[in-house]
Amino acid sequence: MAKAKKQEATEKNYQTILAPHITEKATLGSEHGQVTFKVAKNATKPEIKEAVENIFGVKVKAVNTLVQKGKTKRFKGIVGRRSDFKKAIVTLEDGQMIDTGAGV
Repeated sequence: MAKAKKQEATEKNYQTILAPHITEKATLGSEHGQVTFKVAKNATKPEIKEAVENIFGVKVKAVNTLVQKGKTKRFKGIVGRRSDFKKAIVTLEDGQMIDTGAGV
């Protein structure tokens, strides 16, 4: 049996995964082995899976993506709009874990 070699994280991996998305709902998902990230708008599910595995050294079971539409906000009567962004909900294999709350 050949062991799977851990690959080094490349610049493209860091351009794919932008930031962890910390919300109340994302925190509830962590009980089920899920981690939520903001990702690049043009990132595909296989690219996201590869990036998470290379950066964090974990095994990914599944990747679900969605595009979060930006809200219209008002400040002193001036209308503005938040940008749309893509979210990835990454389900990890059993026993795997990523701690996104540390290191600030």
